[in-house]
Amino acid sequence: MSLMGSLYVGTSGLQTSQNALNTTAHNMSNVDSTGYARQQVSLSTKTYNTLSINASSVANQQVGLGVTYSEVRQVRDYFLDQTYRKESGRSAFYEASAEALEEVESLLGELYGVSFSESLDNLWQAVQELAKNPENSVNQGLLMQRASEFLSNGQAVYNGLNDYQDNLNLQVKEDVDRINEIGQQLKTVNDAIRKIEVGGFENPNDLLDQRNKLIDELSSLAKISYEEDIYGTVNVSIEGEPFVTGDSVYEIGLHLDNVTGFYTPFWPQNATYTLDADGKKIYNIENAKVFNTAQPISSDLDSDIGGLKALIVARGDHRADYTDLSDATYYDSTISQSVIMNVQAEFDQLIHSVVTAINGVFADAVDPTTNYMRGEDGNPFQMFQKIATAGYDALGAPIAEDPNAPETLYTIANLQINSELAEQPSKLGFIKEDGSVDQETADALKALFTAEEYNLNPNVTKKNTFIGYYSDLVSQVANSGQVYRSIVTSQEYTVSSIEAARQQVIGVSTDEELTNMIKFQNAYNAASRYINVIDEMLEHVLTALG
Repeated sequence: MSLMGSLYVGTSGLQTSQNALNTTAHNMSNVDSTGYARQQVSLSTKTYNTLSINASSVANQQVGLGVTYSEVRQVRDYFLDQTYRKESGRSAFYEASAEALEEVESLLGELYGVSFSESLDNLWQAVQELAKNPENSVNQGLLMQRASEFLSNGQAVYNGLNDYQDNLNLQVKEDVDRINEIGQQLKTVNDAIRKIEVGGFENPNDLLDQRNKLIDELSSLAKISYEEDIYGTVNVSIEGEPFVTGDSVYEIGLHLDNVTGFYTPFWPQNATYTLDADGKKIYNIENAKVFNTAQPISSDLDSDIGGLKALIVARGDHRADYTDLSDATYYDSTISQSVIMNVQAEFDQLIHSVVTAINGVFADAVDPTTNYMRGEDGNPFQMFQKIATAGYDALGAPIAEDPNAPETLYTIANLQINSELAEQPSKLGFIKEDGSVDQETADALKALFTAEEYNLNPNVTKKNTFIGYYSDLVSQVANSGQVYRSIVTSQEYTVSSIEAARQQVIGVSTDEELTNMIKFQNAYNAASRYINVIDEMLEHVLTALG
């Protein structure tokens, strides 16, 4: 090789070592950057100059032109990435579910410092005191006071459940907006990566880090699948439906229910629609919903992945009441899987049972031939009244409740305390027309609280008293919360273990990078000395020949 040609070898060593040092410095500067994958230098030989070709020789006579900085690649493990994203999505699902249960438990357990169970206990104690001396006006006043507290505290608990349901609904919208935002960002990054990779001169590693970070975040929000095509574009699907493909982003739509105000994520491309008078699209989303909430929640089915789905399942699709616990409704709906709806229905069933039982006792005490236990309007006394409709006819017979007409139901949202009795509890009297004390009615009220006739839902066969029912309701929520929290703890350990293994691959080791820095610095110094030697030789030759 000529001396001038030798300079190319030394120069290639300088350039390659300098670029390798730059890569090492880049790794060091991002040692604490979230989502950064360490970059690794790949070196290769430059092309050879062929001096002669001899068919009888083992090889041609060639001379090399040095080393080249051929590639800087990311160090990643595809399997670990896939596993991490799946398990982080599952962890997010159970975390959201556990938080919902804990919030519900808090609403049931404490109400402005007074638990609802205390209101129920106080009503029971007031009934017991009444049974001791029914005609006593103090006992009658205490009964009405405790009944009013029972109803107002019950409505506050139910309204708290509704408020939390609305809060989850807002979180659903925020998550969908964020998913759509991630989709647009993925498209932008895909375009930038594709432009660089088509050139073939370098790897867009920092852009790849940005894209992987977006996919990590997306995987915690929804169940995703993805693959990279030959052009460097990552195509992403959510719940099996295309989300980001090529140059397109199929954003998730939000259908707003005009009755409940709840948002339902759906795929506009799969929905049918009609146009209203203003040309606005009115979608039919029946077969276009993103999530199948009727599917059982199971790790075997991978139906327990994604924080957004957990919010939708926990929130449910309407305000539940006791009618949702009928066999026909309970098994044909998603209520059993919805934390909020299940508790709403069971709590409303407790209120409905207490209210109708007490009102029934007063209605049974009515004598059609007298004015005993009747109000100023001539109708039987009801301690708890429906806001919109009557509950009993003039003879004391109950008027049928119609699940299709909410105004006819004894639901907690449709109840009020009897204002006439609240103002003058002594109107109860408990003194019959003949002047005798109505001990039978007082005893019947007392018997209501000791009767074991009430079960939480169709899946529970255990019968309870009113107080036992509420205790079991709270225990059910607490036990479910504990189960979910234990799953969350287990999932967090799984995710952290996978992330630790992933960081072993993609994480930057300062010790390793310092070793590389010393190696490439020595290589740079060696190339520099090599050039100096060639320079001195050239100078000597030119001086000697000159």
